[in-house]
Amino acid sequence: MASKPVLYSYFRSSASWRVRIALAIKGVEYDYKPVHLVKDGGEQNKDDYKAKNPMGQVPTLVIDGVTLIQSLPIIEYLEETKPGPSVLPKDPIKRAQARALAEVINSGIQPLQNLKTLAAFGDKKMEWGKTIIANGFDAFEKMLATTAGTYCVGDEVTIADLCLIPQCHNAERFAVDMSKYPTIVRIKEALEKLPAFVAADLKNQPDTPDDMRA
Repeated sequence: MASKPVLYSYFRSSASWRVRIALAIKGVEYDYKPVHLVKDGGEQNKDDYKAKNPMGQVPTLVIDGVTLIQSLPIIEYLEETKPGPSVLPKDPIKRAQARALAEVINSGIQPLQNLKTLAAFGDKKMEWGKTIIANGFDAFEKMLATTAGTYCVGDEVTIADLCLIPQCHNAERFAVDMSKYPTIVRIKEALEKLPAFVAADLKNQPDTPDDMRA
């Protein structure tokens, strides 16, 4: 019998959050191994963890006898190997649109406001993070004008939605004015009602601090 998958995650990590949503959508049960990104200089920087993930980042997913890193390749692996609802549309145009929206966040926003990047900005880190997220959301909102239905691309949840929800939390942390993004807000509110998104929420993880729990 195959061993249960293991997800190395941090409750607030947006990349880990995306994978948690995908696992919930696919109905994959897993063991949760917390990796604290701040305590003791960051557990992700310890040698034993970097042996699993040389980048010293989360998430890391051990599944089917292999160790996978980077959130979007992990999600695509789950898409290709696990039954359950698809997060990549069958239509090639919609699939490309979903991937493009996901990459706006994955490549164009999140890496520019993650812990390592923010550390370089000292007391200006909040201003920097707010600017980066707002610039990215300006583009994302415009793209949604031609792709959105109930969710980011039509009326089915896609990989774009998995990326959007954690980034909305980051926007709130950095005090981004969300009134400028009515479509993003509408989609966010719809997604937050779905069971997979509730299960994956940062407020509901084993390592969530008590004062942040739902």
